[in-house]
Amino acid sequence: MKKINLGITGCMGRMGQQIIKSVKSDKNFRLVALTEGKKINNKINGIKISQNTIDVFKKTNLIIDFTIPKCTFEILKIASKLKKRVIIGTTGFNKKQENLIKIYAKKIPILKAGNMSLGINLLMYLTEIASASLNDTFLTKISEIHHKHKKDYPSGTALMLGKGIAIGKNKNFYNLIGKKYLNNKKFPYSKKINFNSIRKGEIIGEHEVKFSSGKEIIKLNHEAFDRALYSEGALSAAKWLMTKKAGLYSMRDLMNFK
Repeated sequence: MKKINLGITGCMGRMGQQIIKSVKSDKNFRLVALTEGKKINNKINGIKISQNTIDVFKKTNLIIDFTIPKCTFEILKIASKLKKRVIIGTTGFNKKQENLIKIYAKKIPILKAGNMSLGINLLMYLTEIASASLNDTFLTKISEIHHKHKKDYPSGTALMLGKGIAIGKNKNFYNLIGKKYLNNKKFPYSKKINFNSIRKGEIIGEHEVKFSSGKEIIKLNHEAFDRALYSEGALSAAKWLMTKKAGLYSMRDLMNFK
């Protein structure tokens, strides 16, 4: 397989650094571009850290983006002009931005996932099945725990699991969003989907979906112990996306879920 010329945005962030580390041990990739939102006079692996410009990404085949929505759209604008593939791991998009990503995907191949872990994507699939199988007497809630440095809540993964519940019930996710709690020890079930986020220590990520009828509780959960599972998932997605035509893809497409 010909090496994939890779560009990484947000290269100084936690995920950016982890992807760079994973690339070193994967012979399928050649790192050719690194960017950050602000000017940094530094090099990583002999590559100058730049800001997002067309020239910086000209030699790339694919760009991996784990940043913020504003930066993601800078990348999509550049990538659509250069006809480059994009992996989006950024979270926190609103409904209007989600629709805009779909428009860009008509021009270039894009794989977007709130979480690149194969295990989490299996969890979402199981959440959809459970939601579709259980009747409306079952109420739902989602809890998640992340490290104290994580600012956004609920996490992109928690929202992704919420979408899994909505898909199972064949309902609009945005109409099902309930209350969002932060650092609560307890929080209630609801006919909508309530979320609780805990921020403490250096925890990489724990997520749990609960369904309760009042007489029984069904729990689906996932714990992450090594951040490398996200970067390795992103690189697997990158290899897979190299063979695809323009369109918007997800990890479930990669994993061949029906």
